[in-house]
Amino acid sequence: MRGKGDHSVCALLVGEYEDGRLLMHEVFRESGWRLFEASGRQKALECLNRDAVHVVIASCDIPDWDWKKVLENLRHLARPPQLIVTSRTADDHLWSEVLNCGGYDVLPQPFRRDEVERVIASARRHYDPQPLRSKGHTQPTRFFVA
Repeated sequence: MRGKGDHSVCALLVGEYEDGRLLMHEVFRESGWRLFEASGRQKALECLNRDAVHVVIASCDIPDWDWKKVLENLRHLARPPQLIVTSRTADDHLWSEVLNCGGYDVLPQPFRRDEVERVIASARRHYDPQPLRSKGHTQPTRFFVA
């Protein structure tokens, strides 16, 4: 069964995804994960303020809100989600730049199911590397990376 052993994922898909939208929804549905969508900055920020999002999947092609601005906005949240950047022209330069700036990964388009599942599950684990183990434990352990 897909998603078995994975922690639940809540993600936000930001941008216009004509070809990849159906695949993304299928992957999330089959994995038992939750996916929100926003075509642009305003709707995305509303979702991030309303819902506990672990992973933001953002297109490089969002008008007036490139992935660097997305990353900057995420840094202002109490628990910033991991950022996965998507691009039809993904290359080593973009991947290196995203990682060096603090993003989590790059997903090339068109999407491949196995890669989408792997990258999103990994980003979720990185967001919350130490899940709470007992119901009586109320304060989460916080890790800070310099």
